[in-house]
Amino acid sequence: MSRHIAIVEDEPAIAANYRDALTRQGFAVSCHGDRGSAWAAFEQRLPDMAIIDVGLDDEVEGGFELCRDLRARAPELPIVFLTARDTELDVISGLRLGADDYLTKDISQAQMLARIHALLRRVDALRQPVQADDVIERGALAINLQRMTVSWQEQPVDVTVTEFWIVHALALHPGHVKNRQQLMDAANVVLDDNTITSHIKRIRKKFLAIDPQFAAIETAYGMGYRWKAA
Repeated sequence: MSRHIAIVEDEPAIAANYRDALTRQGFAVSCHGDRGSAWAAFEQRLPDMAIIDVGLDDEVEGGFELCRDLRARAPELPIVFLTARDTELDVISGLRLGADDYLTKDISQAQMLARIHALLRRVDALRQPVQADDVIERGALAINLQRMTVSWQEQPVDVTVTEFWIVHALALHPGHVKNRQQLMDAANVVLDDNTITSHIKRIRKKFLAIDPQFAAIETAYGMGYRWKAA
């Protein structure tokens, strides 16, 4: 049975463009133009993934409200923001509300589809038993490639798909500097330098919330970032 992806987007032409791209990938797609109609549909049946714009109809932050309500109802449902709003505050707000990823509308269709497939693979993998040979360990860090999860001091770090691949790229070869382009390539996304910096800041904060002494991600000024070798 096809996976059902719900698109919540108030611009019909944009929604149709996303719908057609996802339909070609074999997904069943439903489109909703405002928060109310989307929520009414979700109360009847939850999708396998929700792709949400931030501004919906006359609600400037309707997408944020929908994400909050949807996350409360379905803690494990993949939620992705796909929006023109790209300020750091908007990104942080979306992720704090429980979105799994935050993409901007200048992303290519190929990259968008790659991220969607990666997120769905992670959901599937989380339902499978842990395989020991899928785990990379670097001191207190453990990365499970199959499940796309990260833990520090045996406590889970709640990373997005983008953040997972950034951590993986850094930790795979401790001590080696990864420049911003290499981190973008690893995450399969096009970002500007400021956005990479924002991702690194958020990743550090998530580790620091577990371990206030965390200092494994080092800045190599003018070059990039590296995972501190033990």
